[in-house]
Amino acid sequence: MSGSVQINSKEQFSSLLTTSRFVVADFYADWCGPCKAIAPAYEQLATQLSRPNRITFTKINVDNQQDLAKAYGVTAMPTFIVFERGRQVSTVRGANPKQLSEAVRKLASEAGKPDSEESGESSGGVGWIGAAVPKGYSDITDQYDPKGLELLNRDSEFGTVRTLFDTSKPSSLNSNGKGKAGGAPDWVESDTDEQLMLFVPFQSTLKVHSLHVTSLPPSDGDDDEVPMRPRTVKLYTNRSHVLGFDEADDIPAMQTVEIQPQDWDDKTGTAKIDLRFVKFQSVFSLVVFFVDGDGDSDKLRVDRVRIFGEAGEKREMGKLEKIGDEPGE
Repeated sequence: MSGSVQINSKEQFSSLLTTSRFVVADFYADWCGPCKAIAPAYEQLATQLSRPNRITFTKINVDNQQDLAKAYGVTAMPTFIVFERGRQVSTVRGANPKQLSEAVRKLASEAGKPDSEESGESSGGVGWIGAAVPKGYSDITDQYDPKGLELLNRDSEFGTVRTLFDTSKPSSLNSNGKGKAGGAPDWVESDTDEQLMLFVPFQSTLKVHSLHVTSLPPSDGDDDEVPMRPRTVKLYTNRSHVLGFDEADDIPAMQTVEIQPQDWDDKTGTAKIDLRFVKFQSVFSLVVFFVDGDGDSDKLRVDRVRIFGEAGEKREMGKLEKIGDEPGE
């Protein structure tokens, strides 16, 4: 078995995130005493559990790779971050060998299970993604601020705004768009007409590369009653509050997207929305306006929304700190 991989560039790390199902990143510094103390235990885990294209252990020197440290909000050493298919799924801060070992051995168990990427489901329940993570980028959906989320024109008989960011597999994938029998709907539908206005504030400034929108309307029923999938989507950035529907009509969108019928994946009901990346380089909030749908119904349905790109720092880095040293050491 091989040991850890030293990361020498942002591009090298991005490549590993796309080629290895799991990536464990050790953010360390040469001057950090706790980093040196836990290094042998980390290297032992790397030697025992590394598997080509399945689990890759990396070491990232924060002084040499400051951009990566900022991108993942690393402000203290050591910090260990676990990624699955490019998505950050867990973080261990401090030199805690037991906690690190438990986290890593759990993912090693998941790595031994069949790869379910084709169905859009991450095994082990760490997170569902409707389509493949775009190469070189991560799932940054968890960067949203849950307290500031808003969704206008939502039918209260269905899910809430937080339902859109649920990490579980949509129940309708196994039940012809109807959800679990007797269970609460895990999707949202519009109310008085087909429009939905989603406001997503973030905990940090992001670079947003693309969105994945999942919509799983039932395949049977009266066409006038079955909710539609979104067709026209308008995106606005860096608003301090949710836009009203009339207000959105008066403000130029940062980008308008038309989702075509062939854009929806047959297996997962997910469409990829590629953004003009240069226009979404410094985003602290995103408004997603679902303008209309692909039919004549008065209802629009959205099951999940995932956001991909690069996460920024949640606060000023300041001086990088050590974790675990007692005063005077």
